[in-house]
Amino acid sequence: MVAVQLKFVDAGELYVSWRWEHALDEPRVIRMPRALVQEALDDLARAVPSPLPGESAHEALVRSLTHGPLVDRAREIELAGRLSRALVPHQLAMELNSLISQGIRPHLRIRPSPSTALVPWEALRVDEGERTVHNADVSVLPPATVGNADGRRVSPFHGPVVGVLDPEVPGFGEASGLGSVLGPVGPELAGLASGQVPGGVRRDDVDRDFLEKALSDAGRFLYVGHVTTGGHGLDARLHLSCRADTTGRAAPVGAHRPLTAADIVLGHRPGPPRPWRIPNRVALVACESGGDLRFAEPSGLVTAMVHGGAEYVVSTRWTLPTDAGLAALVPGFPPTPVLSRAVVAVDAAQAAADPIAALNAWQRDQASRWEETGDPACSPVVWAAFATAWAPAPKVLAAVR
Repeated sequence: MVAVQLKFVDAGELYVSWRWEHALDEPRVIRMPRALVQEALDDLARAVPSPLPGESAHEALVRSLTHGPLVDRAREIELAGRLSRALVPHQLAMELNSLISQGIRPHLRIRPSPSTALVPWEALRVDEGERTVHNADVSVLPPATVGNADGRRVSPFHGPVVGVLDPEVPGFGEASGLGSVLGPVGPELAGLASGQVPGGVRRDDVDRDFLEKALSDAGRFLYVGHVTTGGHGLDARLHLSCRADTTGRAAPVGAHRPLTAADIVLGHRPGPPRPWRIPNRVALVACESGGDLRFAEPSGLVTAMVHGGAEYVVSTRWTLPTDAGLAALVPGFPPTPVLSRAVVAVDAAQAAADPIAALNAWQRDQASRWEETGDPACSPVVWAAFATAWAPAPKVLAAVR
């Protein structure tokens, strides 16, 4: 594998560094004037369905899905091209093109900065009809302080699959903000639901105690549901069927207590820290589950999963619209399940030998269909939201004699 580590840093201007893993002692660093990149980044923020300051979640969905560029092929292509030109250094592009011309498919391991956290690197348009995923594999590079932390142990990839699919949140009805994200279960999800442990859709008994025990010997974890952000990364919240009287670090929200990233890292019970054991592979199909990157010191659910033993973590950059929301808001949207099919694709990628390449293959197929047909069901508003963080086991250096 030929891989390059690409890192962005916000320090007034945008600083970019990259180094090839076969030549780590030859880093490149450039400064990108903020004036040359900010307009494209601002346009992206207005395009995605995550709330802008002062905007409600519903208002953000209406803005993005009724007239935003992510559901208009011509405008999305223009935005994806501008983002590529603004954010990919010319020298790096030349180095990548040299490899691609030799038949080598490079792997981009990207560490975004807070200002670039929303950028869908896989979807950047690099040539006529081609996105990044047509020529390269793309993953998120977690902070070295997390991936290489003392005492971190990557869990082995064996054991049962733990699936938590659209759990019922106590005190929140079907149509509420923490209601069902999947709606009626169609045939595309039926087989997946029946094969998961604990399994089932819209269960009301999957709380934190149940989940902690289930994950203790699992090989994979698939979560489809709600994630909300707090005032800081470790306050990022996973919403299970936990009632308000359970123990944890978040204050109850009505009849429900959310599970925070801090609960996973430190344990959710009173007393000494008791970190959760996390499986090798985790997929968090939920709104802004990859929100760690928006903080200057990245911490959140992805970081918590990596800290607990995960090697591969799939998360999302922005709010995911439901199938009902797409059908109601996107003009001319076909009667095609999108979110549920994305769940199936993410789950299949997590079971593959190379989860990064498998997820990118699905994204590549979606990108090609979007480019060729403009089918709203293949809009980047869903497939480009997903990214895989890869944190292999820390390398053990041999002792110097």
